[in-house]
Amino acid sequence: MPRTGRPMLTAALLAAISVLAGACTGQGGSAAADDPKAEVTLNFWHGWSAPGEVKAIEDNIGRFRRAHPNIKVRVTGNMTDDKINQALRAGGDKAPDVVSSFTTDSVGKFCDSGAFADLNPFLAKSGIDKTKVFPKTLLEYTRFDDNQCTLPLLNDAYGLVYDKTAFAAAGITAPPKTWSEFVEVAQKLTVTRGDTYDRLGVMPTFHGYETTPMRLAAQWSPSWFDARGKSNLAADPGFARMLTAQKDLVAKLGGYEKLERFRSTFGDEWSAEHPFHRGRVAMQIDGEWRPAMAREAGVKFEIGTAPLPVPDDRLAEYGKGYLSGTVMGISAASGKQNAAWELVKYMTTDTDAVVDFANAIHNVPSTLAALESPRLRVTPEFRTFIDIARHPASSTTPAQADGGTYQLTFQEFAYRVEKGDVPDIAAGLVATDKQIDTDIAKAKQPR
Repeated sequence: MPRTGRPMLTAALLAAISVLAGACTGQGGSAAADDPKAEVTLNFWHGWSAPGEVKAIEDNIGRFRRAHPNIKVRVTGNMTDDKINQALRAGGDKAPDVVSSFTTDSVGKFCDSGAFADLNPFLAKSGIDKTKVFPKTLLEYTRFDDNQCTLPLLNDAYGLVYDKTAFAAAGITAPPKTWSEFVEVAQKLTVTRGDTYDRLGVMPTFHGYETTPMRLAAQWSPSWFDARGKSNLAADPGFARMLTAQKDLVAKLGGYEKLERFRSTFGDEWSAEHPFHRGRVAMQIDGEWRPAMAREAGVKFEIGTAPLPVPDDRLAEYGKGYLSGTVMGISAASGKQNAAWELVKYMTTDTDAVVDFANAIHNVPSTLAALESPRLRVTPEFRTFIDIARHPASSTTPAQADGGTYQLTFQEFAYRVEKGDVPDIAAGLVATDKQIDTDIAKAKQPR
């Protein structure tokens, strides 16, 4: 089943969120006074658009309605964060009461500004201990400071999807576990043809779909911020080591310009023309959805999945990866917050609801109970991503008051590094830290 991508927030969208944040105030969860047993209609906006995904949402809402017949739910799909932001700013009866967003990068801004209601009072009122319901890493990207303004709604885990047939033909018997093995395998699987390629072992550049600096950095387990909340890129050696290792891989596979020329011939990430589907790359850094999409595209080879490799000195942590996902929250301006909480609680904490939704759209469940449920349909390829999601060393990018601006700043620096435009990575990280700290200080709402 096709799924919708979750790209990094653009600078324009972050600016729009910033405007929204300045305009939004609202009641917190503890101040919600509506009667959740009264007849009410909720506006629920989400981003899914594929027919199977939309049906999965409708099925979930149908089960909720049978348990809560007094609460009607008016569902609007295919809504981008930009459209959601505009509606929240405009307010009124048509504005969403409940929102589901693919973009975790905006969580810090929504929490810090008060645009979304803090769900901690609702959790407490319902007797729910969030630390016993959700994996720790998922809680990290759904809150900011002590404000739990969103909850996880399914989960994305990132690993390695590879062509087992190409591996076997090259005499490779297992996926690489360490970075040095990864480099060796990538070179062995690469078939050059003049100034281009018949096949790449892996596309290592940071514009290569899901191969982002943030996802690779997770394998070095760095700390993005120090105990004072200051950017920690220069102080944590993991960032420089990751950038150096990636730049070295780019050089060994032909260099930045040659790789980018080849990448420019790739098809759309969410289409049958994806280069992995067409055998043009043998390994792909990707999420749990890729094997199913590859099969739907009619691939002729056997598909394998594995965790991403780890640095050679971190072999004991093999199995971890980067986690992200969809989030769900309640508009702070809504006058129906208690009723809205019933919907959010059901979709994010009810084990059967989470499992059914995960089964329907091939995403990783977002609660501890759902990950262990015998009702969860798990193929061998999907098991890899379940295990990554459960791994204690898996990590994410933490929420910040500037939303995802700090990630964009680091990403732009990483682009310059791989191109060879940064003669001194250490000095560049110091300058990047300063920019990130400045942006966060400007973004924080006055108290």
